[in-house]
Amino acid sequence: MTAPTTPLLVVDDLRTVFHTARGAVRAVDGVSFTVARGETLGLVGESGSGKSVLGRTVMGLIATGATTTVTGSVLLDGQDVHGLSRGRRRRLWGPEVAMVFQDPMTSLNPVKRVGTHLTETLRRHLDCSRAEARDRAVDLLRQVGIPEPARRLRQYPHELSGGMRQRVVIAIALACDPRLLIADEPTTALDVTVQQQILDLLGSLVEERSMAMVLVSHDLGAVAGRTDRVQVMYAGRTVESGRTRDVFAAPRHPYTEALLASIPQLDAPPHTVLRAIEGTPPDMARPPAGCRFAPRCAVRHDDCAGAMPALVPLSMPLSVGSPAASYDREVACHHPTTSAAFAAPGGPDGR
Repeated sequence: MTAPTTPLLVVDDLRTVFHTARGAVRAVDGVSFTVARGETLGLVGESGSGKSVLGRTVMGLIATGATTTVTGSVLLDGQDVHGLSRGRRRRLWGPEVAMVFQDPMTSLNPVKRVGTHLTETLRRHLDCSRAEARDRAVDLLRQVGIPEPARRLRQYPHELSGGMRQRVVIAIALACDPRLLIADEPTTALDVTVQQQILDLLGSLVEERSMAMVLVSHDLGAVAGRTDRVQVMYAGRTVESGRTRDVFAAPRHPYTEALLASIPQLDAPPHTVLRAIEGTPPDMARPPAGCRFAPRCAVRHDDCAGAMPALVPLSMPLSVGSPAASYDREVACHHPTTSAAFAAPGGPDGR
């Protein structure tokens, strides 16, 4: 991770609404954030919180029309992504911004060889010959840790393991040296040891290439120690954001506290009952009035069901590590907590 500089990506009041027979589903409901050059931002939250839709909307992959509405702005290095024609937007995919999709089992075309997936991307965007594209494809597979890369080019996706397929997907995303990488649940359905390898690989590649990255995950352990900042989403909205170390050391939103408290602890006694968040995420076609987390919140007040809390800057002293330090945080809660009891496994930075 590198120190953030000027913003490469600016997302402002982004909203993605799906118009269904049951009503309007506000999958992304007024989300704003920035990502600086060389910075890694973590987007976390339960399944159904809107993280993947947000990533696809930022990429410009959500088709708008009678059934879908997208509003707000997405600026990539000052260029309005959604204001571009589809042809110009396609030219951004690869050289400027790329995405690692959630499921490596379905991200690759089963009737195309691995080499075809890579070389067609390279030839389209970099205008190189077949031989040059093949040489670069071999080098890309080698960079992502695939053994015998020349032989793998001739194989089909079904001949590779899930971890190998995910490495191929990462190689495709990095083929044209994008400045921004969006990794959407890059370790879904992978073994725990393979998950660690993939996350470490992404971190090292981002560092080597000085890329910015948005790491989307429901796993807080995946973003701890691997991101500069974290943004916690619930029911399509941001409920808390701040520096990763600070958020993990002293969460201010009850939902963030509950997520951290549900992480299994290695030092817990045998047969310890895992903590869980009661209830289920809201029906986004009919979300509750007021705070959307209120029906599941253990510390809710009467006014929580009245008005939707705004995401506002909040400052508090940091009692973990340096007692004299202070930091800024954005929290959407009528009654933000002050407890620093929920620390990430292994310490404030998750290590």
